[in-house]
Amino acid sequence: MSSLKVPFLDLKAHHDPVRQEILAAMNDVIDANAFAGGPFVARFEEAFAAYCGTKHGIGVGNGTDSLWFSLLALGIGAGDEVITVPMTFMATTEAISMAGAKPVFVDIDPRTYTMDVAAIENAITPRTKAIMPVHLFGQCADMDPVMEIAKRRNLWVIEDAAQAPGTLYRGRKAGSIGHAASFSFYPGKNLGAWGEAGAVVTNDLALRDRIRMYRDHGQARKYHHDVIGWNGRMDGLQGAVLGVKLKYLDHGNSLRRAAAAHYAKLLGETAEVILPEEANYGRTNHHVYAVRVAERDAVMQRMAERGISCGIHYPVPVHLQKAYASLGHRRGDFPVTEACADSFLSLPMYPEITAEQVEAVAVALKASVKSRVGVAV
Repeated sequence: MSSLKVPFLDLKAHHDPVRQEILAAMNDVIDANAFAGGPFVARFEEAFAAYCGTKHGIGVGNGTDSLWFSLLALGIGAGDEVITVPMTFMATTEAISMAGAKPVFVDIDPRTYTMDVAAIENAITPRTKAIMPVHLFGQCADMDPVMEIAKRRNLWVIEDAAQAPGTLYRGRKAGSIGHAASFSFYPGKNLGAWGEAGAVVTNDLALRDRIRMYRDHGQARKYHHDVIGWNGRMDGLQGAVLGVKLKYLDHGNSLRRAAAAHYAKLLGETAEVILPEEANYGRTNHHVYAVRVAERDAVMQRMAERGISCGIHYPVPVHLQKAYASLGHRRGDFPVTEACADSFLSLPMYPEITAEQVEAVAVALKASVKSRVGVAV
């Protein structure tokens, strides 16, 4: 048994090389007293929009705000429906509900774990106003069919790109394809703040202006409130931190891809483990490296006993959450999502993970899946 312990995430290793650069940027904010919005946020908004290949970026308080404000700015509210997937973090549907709309689910594709585009048409009703595909684990949903359906049916498309900064779809950056795209900069993300932050990117100037109003109490100008908004501004310190870290995002993503390739090489012949697949239309950023195994909880416990910390994304699909019991869903409604929720095991993944650590994880996983009676996943 290996004595090497491997954390699920190592933010210290991630931040130590850029700590002084970030602290210097934060000192600039302090010197300027530009704490709520201001020039450091504006500078990051411009840089991030350019990175994503869009015209406009709007910094907000967190990823949930970015989804919520996008929906509000598009006029989506009470009585409307938004099509999305149940294999996602709760924030995706929370934002829909907070806007007053109803989430309508379609299952995920069993290979890419993103929205099953063949299921979208059957989910559309006269109340449908938008489609919200989720780029799960950093893999882009198949956006061309989504956009074709949306154009034909006169629907908005909001990309939930919280896990996908730097991900490519047919050569285009995630976030540049829909009418708007939401990003989260929660600290553990590929582009993580030193606290809470998020952003929306879009090519629509009018939409940008409306989102700016919603994030700032509905103000078109100070003390003149055109709509009922919220306090969802990005703070200056986070704008400065993200401005530094954005410069290193592509390098970090390339290191994640190298680690993923190493995992695939080491685990490719292990019949008890289903590896994630990269869709042929894009390039994932490997925000999460989720394999599938039978008897997942027991395997995870054996991994922990060997000093390997793993995660689960996500153990309870949204349609089976108590919070959404009113929708009336039950087990069996979305079988691919449910099978994945029962078998996903997220392995340690971060840019600084070493080859030795990846090898220790692979050894532990092979031992853990072979030490119990196998059940087909």
